[in-house]
Amino acid sequence: MDTNDSYIMHTIASKLVNREGYEVIHINPKEIWLEQYKNKHSNIVRLTLNGYDWKNHLKKDIFIVLQKVSKMKRLFKGRKMTLFNVYISSQYPIDSWEYLKKPIQLKDKNFIQQKMFYIHKEDKEQEILRLQHSIDTDSFEINDKLPDSEKEKQIHINREQLINKRKSKQEKVEKVFSYGKPFFTYVFIIINLLMFFFLEVKGGSTNTDTLLQYGAKYNPGMIEDNQWWRILSSMFIHIGFFHLLMNVMAIYYLGILVEKMYGRWRFLFIYLLSGIGGGLASFAFSVNISAGASGAIFGLFGALLFFGFIYREIFFQTFGLNVLLILAINLILGFVVQQIDMAAHIGGLVAGFIASAIIFLPKKKKIVIQLFAALVYAISLLYLVNFGIHNNLNKQEFHLMMLEESLSDKEYEKVVKIANDALHAKGNSEAIIYFQRSYAFIKLNQTNEAIADLEKSVRYEPLPEAYYNLAYLYYEIGDEEKAKENVIEAYTRNPENKDFIRLYEEITGEFL
Repeated sequence: MDTNDSYIMHTIASKLVNREGYEVIHINPKEIWLEQYKNKHSNIVRLTLNGYDWKNHLKKDIFIVLQKVSKMKRLFKGRKMTLFNVYISSQYPIDSWEYLKKPIQLKDKNFIQQKMFYIHKEDKEQEILRLQHSIDTDSFEINDKLPDSEKEKQIHINREQLINKRKSKQEKVEKVFSYGKPFFTYVFIIINLLMFFFLEVKGGSTNTDTLLQYGAKYNPGMIEDNQWWRILSSMFIHIGFFHLLMNVMAIYYLGILVEKMYGRWRFLFIYLLSGIGGGLASFAFSVNISAGASGAIFGLFGALLFFGFIYREIFFQTFGLNVLLILAINLILGFVVQQIDMAAHIGGLVAGFIASAIIFLPKKKKIVIQLFAALVYAISLLYLVNFGIHNNLNKQEFHLMMLEESLSDKEYEKVVKIANDALHAKGNSEAIIYFQRSYAFIKLNQTNEAIADLEKSVRYEPLPEAYYNLAYLYYEIGDEEKAKENVIEAYTRNPENKDFIRLYEEITGEFL
């Protein structure tokens, strides 16, 4: 390796780093890569001691380097890149090669332009000056008249300095991922596993009564009985083994990463606030009974996005693209698969981002942003609670859940009151509401009211059970014609029902 060539390479690299703010991307004895990022544009300088005897060999290397940069573009900061490909060698192609100095452009998702420079003894000063003008920097002031011993000493000094700067950057990146050892990640996994096995023993994790008894999100209980603790308890309950498996895997992979970046107490804060935000979003926009750690998990995605907002370079050079891809897939699935509680997912994602802004990243503070984020989170929770209460009360689905509970508890007067409210709410469940209210009237010995509701019920939807009850009631009050008419309808719609067959035979006198 020629001492003078190495001296020129290390001198140029040192001056670009120290004077122009370039960062060392890669360094070895024969090649140095640097990057300068300005205004969403990356200037990439590749300095190499490789020389070529023939233009075809040089041309091949130029295109190999250009393709290499294209494949490694996620490691660079800019959306557009200019590659300054600088060859420093005492040997150069003996055939015509000067045309290779013309800029080469590669157009793909990222626009890449390459400019080639060949510094050799024949036109060293001219090429260095062309490089200075192209990079738009001051003179490199390369004094190559020094004795070799002095050059070697300077090479060593510059090289150590460049290596140290590279190490310093690597240590900074490593430090960002080493603020805490995973602890609460494992705690939450254990809690979720224990709760799952507990539910299985108590009646099954897919059993609705068991879920309600042990803390699933249940909107009527939260509104009517102030059971707001369900927002927290539902975070640790899962419906079925597959649900548990998917969420535990997500907690493991995302939790370890987030807990390392934020530290264990910040992680705990983010996880819980995300779960609460996701749970309240589910309460506000979804009437269904639900449970699971999905809100908290999506909050971890939110924490990673906030990390990317603060450390954009590290985010995209490490896990950023993978996180965005997985998040996008999950969001798309959430919109496609109806069983997924999308409100909890989006609520958890937003809550996780805001919670991260409240607690911020280790060794970083921005009090104004943190206070603003805390205010936004508090207002959002109050809004979700207030909106959720009104939204639920205005949905027939919500009242139907209360009707089923009251019927189960044999609170028939309460059933009538709830049904009255349900009929003024939004939805298309009038048939079942009238049917359930009619059942309450039957139990309250209000036969006329029950018949009226059943007649309304079948006008909305021809339920076989409604026709059966109408037949029974008309038969009880002595209107055999209407009893016969309705029992025939009931039997026609469900000829396999033994109760229908028995009443049919009794009213019509025909044996089936």
